[in-house]
Amino acid sequence: MPETIAGITIPDTELAREATALVRAATDDTLFDHSRRVFLWGALKAAARGLDVDPELAYVGGLFHDLGLTPAYATKDRRFELDGAEAARDFVLDHGRTEREAQNVWLAIALHTTPEVPLHLAPEVAVVTLGVETDVLGLDLDEITDEQISEVTAAHPRPDFKNRILRAFYNGMADRPDTTFGTMNDDVLAHFDPSFARKDFVEIIQNNAWPE
Repeated sequence: MPETIAGITIPDTELAREATALVRAATDDTLFDHSRRVFLWGALKAAARGLDVDPELAYVGGLFHDLGLTPAYATKDRRFELDGAEAARDFVLDHGRTEREAQNVWLAIALHTTPEVPLHLAPEVAVVTLGVETDVLGLDLDEITDEQISEVTAAHPRPDFKNRILRAFYNGMADRPDTTFGTMNDDVLAHFDPSFARKDFVEIIQNNAWPE
């Protein structure tokens, strides 16, 4: 029987079950529960906003969005968002979904730390950002009822979540600091590492190879 949390049914398909198993094996409780909440918050907000979202694709997007922070999927030379996006794209294609569907899941994950832009793209892209903004930033909680919040957090608790997710971000990016340039992720590195030196966009322009 499919699992339902706060009125949102977790897709009960081979694709969804295998996605759950893959992410559960790669993540600790903090990232796994966060990823499931991202799907649930995103689905609730999408419904409230009248968005028609493919539940399987939304589920993969939510579950895989932080996979690039884990040792099993992290690379050393690109943004963690891209690591998760690439893994999700391959996973979706391997399960028979179309190139377009896989691309939307890729965009959902690759852009989930880029404000505003995902909300103007396909619903399967927007839904992941809606979920992330809810769980990490606490945005627009008025779109979710107290009862829904209680049900979701009962199923996937948030013990010391603010500190734990910040530490997870740092651990996943500390050995590739250059990949955080131009993103909010450099705030995380600066918070944990006083020696971290941000690149300055203005200085890059002023000191580049062009004479004027």
